[in-house]
Amino acid sequence: MTATAFAVRPAGSRQLAGTATLLRFALRRDRVMIPVWVAVNALMVLSMPNTLENLYATPAERANLVRDTAANASFRALIGPVFDDSIGALTAWRVGVYAGALAAVVSLLLVVRHTRDEEESGRQELVASGMVGRRASLTAALLTAAIANAVLALLVAAGLAGRGAAGALAFGLGLAGVGMVFATLAAIVAQFTESARLARGLTAGLLGAAFVLRAAGDSASDDGSSALTWVSPLGWLENLRPFAGERWWVLLLFTAAASVQGTVAYALAGRRDVGMSFLPARPGPAEGRLSSTGALAWRLQRGGVLGWSIGFFLAGVVYGGLTDGVADLVGDNDNARRVFERMGGQSGLTDAFLASMVGMLGLIAALYVVASVLRLHGEETSMRAEPLLAGAVSRLRWAAGHLTIAFAGAALIMLLAGLGFAVGYGKQVGPILAACLVQLPAIWVVGGLAVLLYGVLPRAATAAWAVAGAVLLLGWVGPALDAPQAVLDLSPFGHLPKLPGGGMEWGPLLVLLGLAGTLTAGGLVGMRRRDMTV
Repeated sequence: MTATAFAVRPAGSRQLAGTATLLRFALRRDRVMIPVWVAVNALMVLSMPNTLENLYATPAERANLVRDTAANASFRALIGPVFDDSIGALTAWRVGVYAGALAAVVSLLLVVRHTRDEEESGRQELVASGMVGRRASLTAALLTAAIANAVLALLVAAGLAGRGAAGALAFGLGLAGVGMVFATLAAIVAQFTESARLARGLTAGLLGAAFVLRAAGDSASDDGSSALTWVSPLGWLENLRPFAGERWWVLLLFTAAASVQGTVAYALAGRRDVGMSFLPARPGPAEGRLSSTGALAWRLQRGGVLGWSIGFFLAGVVYGGLTDGVADLVGDNDNARRVFERMGGQSGLTDAFLASMVGMLGLIAALYVVASVLRLHGEETSMRAEPLLAGAVSRLRWAAGHLTIAFAGAALIMLLAGLGFAVGYGKQVGPILAACLVQLPAIWVVGGLAVLLYGVLPRAATAAWAVAGAVLLLGWVGPALDAPQAVLDLSPFGHLPKLPGGGMEWGPLLVLLGLAGTLTAGGLVGMRRRDMTV
């Protein structure tokens, strides 16, 4: 296309020129991330009906579950209120909040990756020098998130259609609606900061605030009617009431929020230069505190460590506070007891619950260590590592700073989770702390694999997210589906002792520590031998 042909196009068309090409490029870059995380989310939802049928086989058992949940404010805060005792309604109740939150996380990551990340790395400036419209990149990013959410909605609606077509459609659209609300919110936040890391952190913080508001509202009301619940998009999802007399008009809230936020993002994107923001970054110190690579790594990752630390401590407090009530909620349901014991070990119900919740936090901590390790990849591809390595800083010394933050940070957040359990539960402080720390060898194995991928196959480094997603899926869904032990053992977490309550086994821990060290060393050797800036 000639410049003259481009010039005579309508103004709106010029603003979006090149969108299709950028969309294809974004989908190609995320050809691993999107399918894996959409599949993890969909499987988490679609596995739940069979699990619930096994746990609560009779209408009487399901009715008791609804009654007990309505009377337990802590469980309402954690999961939300339940509006009906059908399997479909119980599925939406059990996984709705978490599936919506996961859809939101993936959506915000996609939008920031294809907007602010591209500007921060300088690639967007090169793209913009061609015949690409000012708003093409933002449009491609939002379309990428929309496609991911549409596929999730389609899988959920199709998979749950047998439980009720209307409820399945409402649930799928609700999950996609939550995703798009946070996708457009991330598009706005990306206009105000020059740092992709800060944009992700701020949007994730807003998601956390939405969860807290919903939890506070649901703890105060057993029917989702609290004003705090209605402030949160996660609250809209539960008030859509899939399989329990669908409120279709709630979908208008998602549509309105996404439309308004998208309009604001487009308006802001047209009023700033590429690479700039409405809140310019404050220049940092050039010496003193940043006189070493470790100090620089800490400076770059301290916000993430702080956010994860607060989140894990609060999660520990919440789960610890639920522990005394778990026996009342499970009651005499042998199937539910067996699931907890399979996740947490053959011990008393309380110990099994504590072990399963600690194990779940360990699985989530694996996401932290992958994100922290892959910061090396981000620094390299954005060309910020090159000036450091051009001087007297060695590759190993540079990498060591970030890996220290990754591996030590995992230990810190698990320790804080244990302290949170101690605050919320108030008993077994030592055993719970030990249970949290015993998760570290498995977490470090996942981190070591991320280091290996980055060092040896840098173009495939983001596949570490697929590994973390598979581990999360095995740990979360596998026990509920009564998966064979051989399948569960594919995850490093399947070899950990089930504490508290179980016996301590040092052999598997030492093997996992050795494997983590070997994987990390292999990655560092590969990084030393290859060319930088892939």
